[in-house]
Amino acid sequence: MIKTLNCKNKNYKKKLIDFLEIRRSRKSVDRSVVSRILNDVKKNKNKAIIKYEKRFSKNKKIHTSKKEINLAIRKLDPKIRKAIDFSYSRIFKFHKLQIPDDIKYIDQYNNKIYYKNVPLQSVGIYVPANLPSTLLMCAIPAQISKVKNIIVANPRTNGKLNSAVMYAAKKCGVSKVITCGGAQAIADLVYVQKVNKVVGPGSDITAEAKRQVFGSVGIDGIAGPSEILVLADKKTNINEISTSLVGQSEHGPESQCILVTKNKEIIKKVKKNIILNIKKLPRKKIAIKSLKNHGLIILCQNDRQIIDVINEIAPEHLELNVSNYKKYLNRIFNVGSVCIGKYTPMAVTDYNSGSQHTLPTLGSAKFSSGLNVNDFFKKISYVNLSKKGVAKIGKFAIQMSDFEELKAHSESIKSRIRRN
Repeated sequence: MIKTLNCKNKNYKKKLIDFLEIRRSRKSVDRSVVSRILNDVKKNKNKAIIKYEKRFSKNKKIHTSKKEINLAIRKLDPKIRKAIDFSYSRIFKFHKLQIPDDIKYIDQYNNKIYYKNVPLQSVGIYVPANLPSTLLMCAIPAQISKVKNIIVANPRTNGKLNSAVMYAAKKCGVSKVITCGGAQAIADLVYVQKVNKVVGPGSDITAEAKRQVFGSVGIDGIAGPSEILVLADKKTNINEISTSLVGQSEHGPESQCILVTKNKEIIKKVKKNIILNIKKLPRKKIAIKSLKNHGLIILCQNDRQIIDVINEIAPEHLELNVSNYKKYLNRIFNVGSVCIGKYTPMAVTDYNSGSQHTLPTLGSAKFSSGLNVNDFFKKISYVNLSKKGVAKIGKFAIQMSDFEELKAHSESIKSRIRRN
């Protein structure tokens, strides 16, 4: 079911990159369909959204009311309400520590430069159907940043609102909930709701839609299907390895689960245990497809190879479930989130460890970070030069603008300098 790559082979790196590229290329996504949906919604607004909702999910209603939301919330199991409250508290406390400081600089000429963090005015959050955890992860940083309007797109299930998502939305101060999914939801947020930025994970379709609207609005990144990489050694519990891999595979058929190890003896045991764990799953078919198409076990020869492999894969989630994880920590720099030690299953970080679960995928951990409070601020510079200050620093600016042959720049600066 799950493929194995032996790094003893000299061209193992090429084989690994080729394997990863099959998924990263996202060739299965019909980009022309996404473009058509976006353009149709841009032109025809709600009429087009309803058309695609009827076609793809048989949903006829794309708006909610406070009354409908409150009725849905009343149906929520008290245990789930309590679990959401617990998660909210931990996520809020950790993310509040991320609030950036403004900067103020005054030089000897009384020139003043300020760098201020200004909240975005409006943000759109895409939340897959039944994932209140995703709403919490995306909306809490926006709430902390004091974003004025937080609009959530969350598709209905069989025409009904998800009680847990609605409760989380209310708790996070969400301004509005629209009930559509896929590319039409992204289009709704951008062209109808006119948000400044769209955030949140989703399918390849929603990821492609976000890619195409970037420029008209900001996005948090191209967050595609989820990923996990587990690093294990001979002392790692086999069931801990297997449940982490299978747990990620049940997210969707495009999810990716990878095991990296130097220990050949555990590979057969893991494969056998994966089969046992899959049998128990309600989403068995999804997990099997994920592991068959995108699952991989990598047998490394030494620690150097382990480091190279992990940094090349740049996984969304990394579990360091090994006895001596300290020797790897400072050498792994391409990763979204690191779960350290045997008592830190990635699944907990999906819910209530307090850390973020909207993280870079498809290798983008090489250059980007997970969602954070800074994603909901703009950074604006304010400059106030004094009469003496513009004269002192202006002469050097004139030298630069003359060198760059931008004469009007030089004249503009000279016009502010008092003649003696």
